[in-house]
Amino acid sequence: MILDERLSAYIDSLDAGESEFLEELRAGAEKRGVPIIRRQAQKFLAVLLQMKRPEHILEVGTAIGYSALFMADQLPKTDITTIELDKERAEEAGKHILSAGRQEQITVLTGDSAQLLPQLDEEGKRYDFIFLDAAKGQYIRLLPVLKKMLVSGGVLVTDNVLQDGTITDPRCLIERRDRTIYERVRDYNWAIMHDPVLTSCLLAVGDGMTVSVKKDGKNI
Repeated sequence: MILDERLSAYIDSLDAGESEFLEELRAGAEKRGVPIIRRQAQKFLAVLLQMKRPEHILEVGTAIGYSALFMADQLPKTDITTIELDKERAEEAGKHILSAGRQEQITVLTGDSAQLLPQLDEEGKRYDFIFLDAAKGQYIRLLPVLKKMLVSGGVLVTDNVLQDGTITDPRCLIERRDRTIYERVRDYNWAIMHDPVLTSCLLAVGDGMTVSVKKDGKNI
């Protein structure tokens, strides 16, 4: 836990919850161990969405469609494109989106985001809000194309950048199998906080989130 457990429990106790459909989807995901956005991060995301009120959202990391559906509930008229590598999860997300009646609003693309994002860029796709919640080890690799597709004044939100607080541990204390992700996330955090194209902050919300705004008139 990044926050003290008692403090985190208190914050969660104030949560008003979501629609019945989303609460059932969350319960099912948690029972199966499917990673979805944490409640505190979700509430923060909701505030950002209402402040920005984007017209075109790109999500990288669909999982079973929970966060895409949540964003659609927040902004029913906003176009959402979401990318998922795992075919089975993408298909499940499609079913949930259909059940929620959001199939005209949310488009699910199946495949490797490292391949799909450059294709979207070549097609001239641009977004005023991007939510990055995929494989953390790929964040640093995807950052250049995401910046390119983000319009001036657009917002990039990246989830899970503190790795349950272990991001501050010395490298020698990190399990050998986790060291590559640990190093890449640290590289991403440094890169995004020092990027001349972006104004960014890193917050201990959920499992850590960075919020970045593309500066007006700035290009890659």
